Amino acid sequence: MRPGAVTASLASLSLLLLGAAAPGEDPPLPARLADTGGGRQLITAQAPAADATSGTLTWWDLRDGRWVRAGSAPARFGARGLVAGASRTQGTNTTPAGLYDLPFGFGNEPAPAGTKVAYRPVRESSWWCQDNDSRSYNRFTEPRPADCRAAESEHLITYTTQYAYALVVGFNYAAPVRGRGAGIFLHVDGAGATAGCVSVPVETMRALLRWADPALRPHIAIGTRGGATAITRY
Repeated sequence: MRPGAVTASLASLSLLLLGAAAPGEDPPLPARLADTGGGRQLITAQAPAADATSGTLTWWDLRDGRWVRAGSAPARFGARGLVAGASRTQGTNTTPAGLYDLPFGFGNEPAPAGTKVAYRPVRESSWWCQDNDSRSYNRFTEPRPADCRAAESEHLITYTTQYAYALVVGFNYAAPVRGRGAGIFLHVDGAGATAGCVSVPVETMRALLRWADPALRPHIAIGTRGGATAITRY
């Protein structure tokens, strides 16, 4: 090996371990996004193409102006792939691509020790209203309101595996548009692709809940490697 090669190799290895790019390589994914939400924590959920149902979820910290990879895991997406969030239609089993905040967490299991985000325990009376005609559309409710039909909503306690732990994805949440979609979460893997959420292994959800810090304004960017729903567009 030529003189200096060992030093260069060790430097490259250090950059990779830190989640930063080596000289001549693309910068870390968050640095290539159009927007990261302005905070110091970011989750990226990236699929290889719009019709994919699986991909990779990575979480990042902004340290001294550089995005550093904190962890990564396999992820699952909607059974019919991904679509741009702004044009999504409810009930299509598609995951909305875009950049979103993470309003709060909830779960059938107690919050992992060290969880800082607001976390709502799921009870028998806990529902997520998805009824387009309800005043509580796209909201966690206890109990289910009279104007929110059970057939159009999710009884959260019945999803013991998927909603053992979950983070609400702020898609169509702040000012809900009827018909665009409700109940989009980052949650634990079920048997296969999701109905439009992003899912990860249970240990990953525990790690994410311990990692996320509201003071650092965490967001999630969802998208594909390229094309109209490229994650770098958001």
